[in-house]
Amino acid sequence: MNSLAARDERELVVDNAADRLAYLVLSFGLLALVAYRSFTRGESAWDLMGLVLLGGLVGTAYRARQRAISARWVVVAGAGLVVAFVLAIVIVMVGRA
Repeated sequence: MNSLAARDERELVVDNAADRLAYLVLSFGLLALVAYRSFTRGESAWDLMGLVLLGGLVGTAYRARQRAISARWVVVAGAGLVVAFVLAIVIVMVGRA
C-alpha cells in the first residue's frame, strides 16, 4: 500500500479494531433486521441473511488463503455452526406448532 505518510503499528491496530467493530455492528444489525422482518412482519428476509452469510464466507476465505486459521478458530466456528443449526431446528419446530 502506497501512502504519503508513514504509518506506525498503533495506527494499524486501531484501523483493524475499527474495521472489526464496524463489521460486528453491520452483521448484528442485519441479523436484527432479519428477525424483525420474519417474526413481526412475517416477511422473508433471505436477501439480508444472504449478506450476513456472504460477509462471513469472505472473511473465512481470506483467512484461509492467508493461512491464518488456527485450531481454536476452527473449534469456535464449528461450535457456532452447531448452535446455529440446533436453534434453526428449534425455531422451525416451534413455528409449525
